[in-house]
Amino acid sequence: MDKIEGSIISAMHNLNISERKQINMSGIKKIVSFDNEEFLMESSQGMLLLKGTGLEIIKLDTHDGNVAIKGHVNQLTYLDDKEKIKEDSFLTKLFK
Repeated sequence: MDKIEGSIISAMHNLNISERKQINMSGIKKIVSFDNEEFLMESSQGMLLLKGTGLEIIKLDTHDGNVAIKGHVNQLTYLDDKEKIKEDSFLTKLFK
């Protein structure tokens, strides 16, 4: 973690995917939304979209920003600041 005058600039962000069945992440600031097919998370490197089937959280450490998810991973995408969440996202489905 980089620090300037006591404030945190960014946390270390790492991903480890094992056989498309488990993903371990660090540097996760918050989980914006999730269901068994999609996780939208804010990482120290930007918004992160994880898609798959049978996804579930197996570890959540909000203090250190560590998250572990199991299930079948189909897609992992970093969203640009200007990129909108696609219409088939969980949030869009929820508010239809």
